[in-house]
Amino acid sequence: MKALLDTCIIIDALQNREPFSDAAKTIFLYAANNQFVGCITAKSSTDIYYLMHHYTHDEKLSRNVLNKLFSLFTLLDTAAVDCQGAIPTCVPDFEDAVMIETAKRTKVDCIITRNIRDYENSGLSVYAPEDFIKIIASNED
Repeated sequence: MKALLDTCIIIDALQNREPFSDAAKTIFLYAANNQFVGCITAKSSTDIYYLMHHYTHDEKLSRNVLNKLFSLFTLLDTAAVDCQGAIPTCVPDFEDAVMIETAKRTKVDCIITRNIRDYENSGLSVYAPEDFIKIIASNED
């Protein structure tokens, strides 16, 4: 299974944001154990860097975090066609619409996010972190 992680899931794990961090860290662990192919978008990586640098105030550490993320998750290019395709969609948040278009173009199976409503018009399977964990755990049996 190929899953695109929303930025909030990454930040939940990296910044230990409660009460969301345990689920996010479990998803990181599943990705590290190759139980699914985890992906982030190139667009998301700039947001992750910004949020981590704001949190740590440490340039080197923030870049190191990105480097580790790139070794754990597949980086999906966000292309001009994704941005253009997001314009006419019925998804109200443009940033989410771009992520959806990237997900469709790169043929991911699902999106993992805490903001299910933001992606309900995506045409893709969308899971809350806890629901995705249940799916992966059921595949272990």
